[in-house]
Order: sequence, then structure tokens, then C-alpha cells
Amino acid sequence: MITRRHFVPVATAAATAMAAADRQIKVALITHEGGPHLVNYLPSLAGTPEASAIVLADASGTVEASARKALGPRLTAVYRDTAELLRKEKPSMALITMEAAIAPPHIRLALEAGCHVLAEKPACVNVADFDALADLSLQKKRMLVLALANRLDPLAVEAHRLMRSGVVGKVFGVDIQIVADQTRLKNPAYHQNWFAKKERAGGGHLIWLGIHWLDLAMYLTGSRISEVAGFIGNAGGQPMNVEDSATAALRFDNNSLGTITSGYYVDKGYHSLLKIWGADGWIELRKHGSTSPLEWYSNKEGKVHRYAGPLEPSGYEPFVRHIVRAAAGLEEPVLGVEDCRRVLHTVFATYRAAETGRTQKVS
Repeated sequence: MITRRHFVPVATAAATAMAAADRQIKVALITHEGGPHLVNYLPSLAGTPEASAIVLADASGTVEASARKALGPRLTAVYRDTAELLRKEKPSMALITMEAAIAPPHIRLALEAGCHVLAEKPACVNVADFDALADLSLQKKRMLVLALANRLDPLAVEAHRLMRSGVVGKVFGVDIQIVADQTRLKNPAYHQNWFAKKERAGGGHLIWLGIHWLDLAMYLTGSRISEVAGFIGNAGGQPMNVEDSATAALRFDNNSLGTITSGYYVDKGYHSLLKIWGADGWIELRKHGSTSPLEWYSNKEGKVHRYAGPLEPSGYEPFVRHIVRAAAGLEEPVLGVEDCRRVLHTVFATYRAAETGRTQKVS
């Protein structure tokens, strides 16, 4: 005889499996030849079981082969036109990775079709375009987030936990450094890429890489940047009209101050630092090039602690899976459209400050 004690767990497991299957969703991948981070997004979707089917819109017609290789039978349809895909396939979510200047109309189509949207940053070349999309996402009650994947890095997760525990107390100041290689800028092919053209990219290092660390600083401190004063330049002198160097002074809305250095300076790899100073101690996160990537100090204990936990999973794969699961209603998203709006406003305010020589409020 099957007792209740034995029967209930079996039934619950079956129900859970059925519920999980019911929460799988169809995901649209909307991109083009040279779509940013496709080399990351394709394996990320392949590693996301909650995306039961994936449909591709690629006006260039060049992505299908690599998509089929990465996704196998889960790639169920291929289109050249985004509107046609959305009309015929009715996906629940769209992952849009496109040149910044041409992304907004595709994001709008996806939102109007009822999709949640994960978009590669910056997803615009002026902030007014993103504001209109953010307002539409709120009206449609659909998620619109940029690929700010650092929020799910294990180091950031632990730093966020420590900050919420109050280990540094009242925040006094923030230092941010994010430096990548100058080597890529010396390749003639790079000079022809949309990344190197302001009218197509919106900006350079700050909007492409610095944006991640501005977002992370606001996320960890729980405070928004309210004013900026800054400079941008082309330190390496390569033939491009976007910055390879940016620096800014930051005022947060909790009255703490900070700085950011964002540039292509080294020969290879990355250098990064995010240090938060507070009344009761400090936290220092060095994701790149450090044998001690997360440390914190408590005035009360008078000692430095070092993180000894896992460093993986990190990068795009866990972030993409998280956003797909959020679109399926299985998780609460780690960021929202207002977070993305705020960090874009911060970047563009820094550009205005550099152009005008005047401190800018972040609207």
C-alpha cells in the first residue's frame, strides 16, 4: 500500500517537473552580422533549458550557420525580418544584440509584440531613444534590461551581501577603475567597426565598458549618481571619433563622492577596481588581475577579510539564463528598466560635462 508519506513527494516532484516544463518559453534572438557578443550569447542560450525554442531574426543572413551549430534543434525558425518573426512566432522574450544606432526600432517592435527584452548595451546613441523605450516597457508591463551581467558575478553577489549587512556603515566615497587593452584599437579593422564611430555607437570606452562599473557602484551602494563632472579624450590617437579615455567625478544622492577612470590603456587583458569607503570600514573588489579579488575591512574588528568562495559561474551565461527565467516568471530580475535608464543617463551626462566643461545633473 502506498502511504501518504511516500506518495506526496512523488506527486510533488512530478508536479514540479510539469510546472517547470510549463514555464519554458520561446526566445527570439534578434541580431545581424557582427552583432556584439554573439560569441557569448549563442552558448548562453544553448545553456538555458528554460528557452525551449529559439527563433532567429537576422537581416544580414550570416548568423544562421553559427546559430544552428550552437543551438541545434532548439533553433526552430530563421527570418530576415524582425516584424515578421514577431508576428508569426509570438515569442515571450527577445534577446536583441545589435549596433547601438539601429537597435531602438527592433526593441520597440519586440515590446509592442508583448515580449520581455534583454538588449546588449548601450542599445541607443542618445538617451531620449532609450527613455521612450523604457516608458513603453512600463506601459506594456514588460521587462527591458541591458546586459549588465556583472550584477550576477559571484564577487558582486558577495559584495552586495556585505554592503546590505552594513559592514562599511555610512558610505563616504567610491573609487572605480576599469581599463582594457589599447591593442585592439590599433587594428585597422577596428577603425571600420561601428564601435569606433560615435554616430553608430554613442560613445567609446565609457558607454561600452565603463557603464558596467557605474551600474555596479550604484547597485552595491544602493545610491544613484546625481551629478557628474568629467573629461573624455583619445589618448592613443587612433583614427576614431569615440573616446579611448574617460574620467569623471561623481556625486551620489547619499552625498558621497566618487571617481571613475575608464580607458583602453594596457597591452592585454583588463584591470579593474571598485572600492567603497565607509564610516565602519571598506570593501575592495578587483575582478581582474588579482589573487585576492574581494577584500573588506571592519574598523570594529581591525582586520582584513578575504573572499574564499567560488569565482564561477560568471559572465553572460548565468545572466542570460537568469533573465530568461525572470521572463518565464521563475525568478525576480536582478535589475530593472529604471536601473538601466539611470546608468545610461549617467554616461550621457558625463559626455555632456566633457563637451561643455560644466558639471551636469543626472536627470
